[in-house]
This record gives sequence, structure tokens and C-alpha cells, in this order.
Amino acid sequence: MISPSRLITPWHDALAAAAIIDLADVQVGSGPPELPPFPVIGIGTRDRGWADSVDVLVPGISEAMAICDACERHPEPARVLVQLLRMIERLPPSGALVAESLAFGLLQAGADHRRWLAARKPQPVQPPGELHMSRTGDSLALVIDRPDARNGIDRAMRDALRQAFDIAVLDDEVCAVTLRAVGRTFSTGADLAEFGTTLDPVAAHAIRMQTLPAHALARCGHKLAVHVHGACIGSGLEMAAFAGHVTASVQAWFQLPELSMGLIPGAGGCVSLVGRIGRQETARLVLTGRRISARDGLAIGLVDALVDDDGSG
Repeated sequence: MISPSRLITPWHDALAAAAIIDLADVQVGSGPPELPPFPVIGIGTRDRGWADSVDVLVPGISEAMAICDACERHPEPARVLVQLLRMIERLPPSGALVAESLAFGLLQAGADHRRWLAARKPQPVQPPGELHMSRTGDSLALVIDRPDARNGIDRAMRDALRQAFDIAVLDDEVCAVTLRAVGRTFSTGADLAEFGTTLDPVAAHAIRMQTLPAHALARCGHKLAVHVHGACIGSGLEMAAFAGHVTASVQAWFQLPELSMGLIPGAGGCVSLVGRIGRQETARLVLTGRRISARDGLAIGLVDALVDDDGSG
């Protein structure tokens, strides 16, 4: 924990894990600081000076320390994340998606992610799923169907989603798109068995630019309504956050676990979540890696409405 007066440049400790400042100590009328290249966690309320400038705003020291601990365990992705989110606020979605992919590729080649790849248990290969697509008039209905893999998004599912959202972009007669999933969960995110299959980060960036559904979602998200039930993790949440309207069952929960993998959200989530809940709440979700309930998601704007369904999708 440091005094706000120490947030000055040049930075002699640029490799620090994080800094915590008490916003009550900020002098009235002092201008916002130029933030260092690592997370700055502010303790206080929205009416305090610098409240809009810090990377994460929390109410008390306990959460600030928990975030700081996570940054100490995974300093590389934590630093890259906050620097990227600061940029994204000033970029159009198309440019922000490029910046996110470049940052993700940087971390793919980093020591933290390599350690995660080396330590993880072998992942069983699950059969590919299907994306059911039907059209009624000007409406397009999409259903993710890979319940045996908890609706994990493999390459085939990713490509099918990109093609479907491309239709929504290119066909002006499509005015509404819905996305749901079958089974007990909405999606547990990217298929972990496919992590590390493209070792060249330059090639991986080219693949993301060509195939990620996010590039189409950024252009048609206003047409999209998503319903979430059960777990909504990683890239499943990243996609859902692009939607103009998100409903969730009361039993649904959300999580972004990428920091523990030495990464940041790389399926468009840094862009979609900043657009939906803002830079600070996005950083808070990623840096804590915590699960949040549907009701907590409603409180921060991640969800627009709760639906008392049976959770079957």
C-alpha cells in the first residue's frame, strides 16, 4: 500500500506486482495520475478523487489484498491486462479486438502460460458438438449442443458460431438473433484440450483474426439476445457479453479464470466486457478469477434480467 503522492513518473519500480492506494488520501483538486505499467487498486467509493482513474475500485482492504496476492502470483498477465484495458477505452471495437489478440499472443509465449501448459493434466478429447441454426422470418435462432463436454467451444463450434454471426452481419433482413445452449451449462469456455496446439503466437494471432466469433459479434451484437444457465465461463461469457440483451437463470454463475493460466480473456472478452460493465469491473473479474452469481451479475450490469427457469437451457 502506497501514498498517492508516489504515483509519479518516471517509474523506477515498473516490475512491481501491484499498488494499493487509499483514495481518502488523495488531495482535493489533484489531477488524475499517469498510471504505472502494473495494476493500481483503489480503496474507496465512486465519489473519491481518482476513483475513475484506478484500474480496480474496491470498498475495503481485504479485497484489495486478495487482488494484490493474485497479481503477485501472476504478474505478467496482470500487468498486460490493465495496460490493455486502459487502451481499449479509447479504441473502436475493431481496433480493440486487434489489440486484445496481440496482447493474448504475447502472453501465450510467456513463462507463466508455459508453466501452466507443462503442469496441466492431459485433457480427454471429447466428440465435436453441433450448433443448431434455424430461421423464422427475420429471426435467427442458435443453439449450442455439446453437453457431454459442458458445451466447451472447440474449433468446430467456434467456426460454426463465426459463420452464424457472419450471416447476421451480412444479411440485412436478419433483425434478431438468439443464442442458447442445451444441457446443464451454457458453456465452460474454450476447449482446454486445444490449448497449446498452435505454438507460434504470430500464427495464432492470424487464426484469431480470421476465425474468432468476436469480430462478427462486435458488428451484430445489438441484434443478439443470449440466455445463460448454469456455468458461463471464459469465452462463453466473453461472447455473451457482446449481446444487446442477456438473461440468466437464477442458478447461473460466471467466471473468468484466464489469469491462473497465465493469460487474459482472448475471445473478445476484454472488449465485450469493458463495453458492458466498464474497465474497472472487467479488471476486477479477471484479477480475482472469482465466481459471481447471477444476482451479482445483475447488480454490475453483466446480466440484464433474471429468469426463473429450470436451468436446462
